[in-house]
Amino acid sequence: MSIVTDFKHVNYLWNEAEAARLEGDEVALLLYRSNLLGADLRLTNYGGGNTSCKTFEKDPLTAAETEVMWIKGSGGDIGTLKRSGLAGLYVDRLRNLENVYRGLDHEDEMVELFNHCIYDLKSKAPSIDTPLHGFLPFKHIDHLHPDAAIAIAAARDGRKITEDLFEGTIGWVDWQRPGFDLGLQLRRCLDENPGIRGIMLGSHGLFTWGDTAYECYVNSLEVIEACAEYLEQNFGKKGLVFGGQKIESPSQEVRRKQAARIAPVLRGFCSSERHMVGHFTDDVRVLEFINSNDLNRLAPLGTSCPDHFLRTKISPLVLDLDPESDLSDVKSLKERLAPAFESYRKMYGDYYESCRHDNSPAMRDPNPVVVLYPGIGMFTFSKDKQTARVAAEFYINAINVMKGAEAVSEYTSLPRQEAFDIEYWLLEEAKLQRMPKPKALSGRIALVTGSAGGIGKAIAKKFADEGACVVINDNDAERLEKAKADFHSGYGKDAFAAVVLDVTNTEKISAAYEEAALAFGGIDIVVNCAGLSISKPIEDHTEKDWDILYDVLVKGQFLVTQKGIEIMRKQGLGGDVLNIVSKNALVSGPNNAGYGSAKAAQLHLSRLNAAELGPDGIRVNVVNPDAVISDSKIWESGWAEGRAKAYGVTVAELPAYYAKRTLLNQIILPEDIANACYALVGGLMNKSTGNVLNVDGGVAMAFVR
Repeated sequence: MSIVTDFKHVNYLWNEAEAARLEGDEVALLLYRSNLLGADLRLTNYGGGNTSCKTFEKDPLTAAETEVMWIKGSGGDIGTLKRSGLAGLYVDRLRNLENVYRGLDHEDEMVELFNHCIYDLKSKAPSIDTPLHGFLPFKHIDHLHPDAAIAIAAARDGRKITEDLFEGTIGWVDWQRPGFDLGLQLRRCLDENPGIRGIMLGSHGLFTWGDTAYECYVNSLEVIEACAEYLEQNFGKKGLVFGGQKIESPSQEVRRKQAARIAPVLRGFCSSERHMVGHFTDDVRVLEFINSNDLNRLAPLGTSCPDHFLRTKISPLVLDLDPESDLSDVKSLKERLAPAFESYRKMYGDYYESCRHDNSPAMRDPNPVVVLYPGIGMFTFSKDKQTARVAAEFYINAINVMKGAEAVSEYTSLPRQEAFDIEYWLLEEAKLQRMPKPKALSGRIALVTGSAGGIGKAIAKKFADEGACVVINDNDAERLEKAKADFHSGYGKDAFAAVVLDVTNTEKISAAYEEAALAFGGIDIVVNCAGLSISKPIEDHTEKDWDILYDVLVKGQFLVTQKGIEIMRKQGLGGDVLNIVSKNALVSGPNNAGYGSAKAAQLHLSRLNAAELGPDGIRVNVVNPDAVISDSKIWESGWAEGRAKAYGVTVAELPAYYAKRTLLNQIILPEDIANACYALVGGLMNKSTGNVLNVDGGVAMAFVR
């Protein structure tokens, strides 16, 4: 076997030893090949493309040898594909469906018939690409969406370029929506061009194949490498890329400041139908496009590849703003942006009405997914962070495609009707309907102070469990690093952001909210949980003790809330402020003058904020814990010794002492406080503000009278 490894534009990742270990198991080699291809985003985008292999298996009903095709099932991603994500189908049954195929007007009914071809009863649902692989005879097949190939496929002269570049060894099939007929067209192309090594699908992607997993893998790399090299040699030959630079970006620091200022405003506009989560990037490829002379010509055309289009919508919204505009006057900024969003929604509504069919699903959210701010970067908004991030990745794919197509010819997008028929395809609608219902906090963004441990960490985890994006933080960098590892392991990179935060420092507070705006688009829930405690008799209390208690607990709560509501008002979506106070705000106890009075101040400050913020739809509520010992830093500061002394017990006896003094005789855990917080923000108490919820096991002296 000759091993080809000399690639410039793609990654050769094949490991001979690993492949040898899988020798003889073609399905395992399919999965290995798929994962390698999916690991290089230059070969295919997230969730895009499909891979297959054909094997001979024993028919469980007849015991005869029968050919089976193993193919990525519907909705999977080849980069993470496992055996459970494959569909296994009888090849002869699949091909025999041609006998009942009634033509293009009856494409959708064929998808249901794929289920009658299932060989492996553990199969994932077969995808719409199944017949495209099934009607080709090759043992191993890749269908990929590489930017370099799509750039040629989306070029006005794409067919001729393909023929010239590959000297007739790559076939061509004009754009057609994926389905049974496209599978027949691929077969026809092969019949008319025997000996070709692949087929280019107009405005769509690439098919390549081989007799073995390795031959298929190398064939795919070689074809994509040739496309990429051809584009590279042609960049600039027709003129400046994207018509040359029109504007210059400010420094990255300025870009990030501007992006953080405008993101909550954009999020508010994009969330007119439901709460959206944002993503921001100022990737150099984005800046090259949005700063160019050709931006206003190319952006309205939209994308070509169906995968790109389904993620990024019909076209982006381009903001008419100078990159260094003064964004501090929120009212003026909203007035300036409102017509652009209204115009976009009207454009989308007109697109829907002009293209809809009698049986089309109802019009979906008319707001843009992609928002381009020339000189600054790209914002994307969707139902969750992962979907918003992936939309950005797909639009960067689209930028690459436009750049390549313009370098060698002229970029062409999908006709509007074709685009609509993909977006509102009944099969796509069925796929959307099968998706799990959103969790209660999906689309919400929460900042929880002191969330690297104890109560704060439990609250952040509960919110993440319920679908929220969370900004975790602590003034202890080492503790925060451990929490980051925990959240990454439990929730993945898209569920959280992390920042060091001192709640007494306005610069640090602003930086934390900037991170929230850049990572997720804004903030919906602020939880003031950072705290400390000092238990001393009044004669032993120092001025320093008093100041730090009031700085962290009272001033910290005020400053964090103040900055949070500034962002909430920018969004215009309302919001929640939760203050984790204490039973000590209501109960007088010994050796507790500083801590208890600061907690009382927190409680009344909460009431004052609730009274003020109601007109903005911002709710302010309080959770009063008591004696939450687990994973709390409070107990590292001498508080435990002070309370034990005050109550005449040992430190070891404190948990039992606290439990016994409650009406329910219960030890209170961080998770109990987290559940109370979720009860207040989970959607069932949206008409409640200014309330106090005690989570203390029942302490009669703390009853709110």
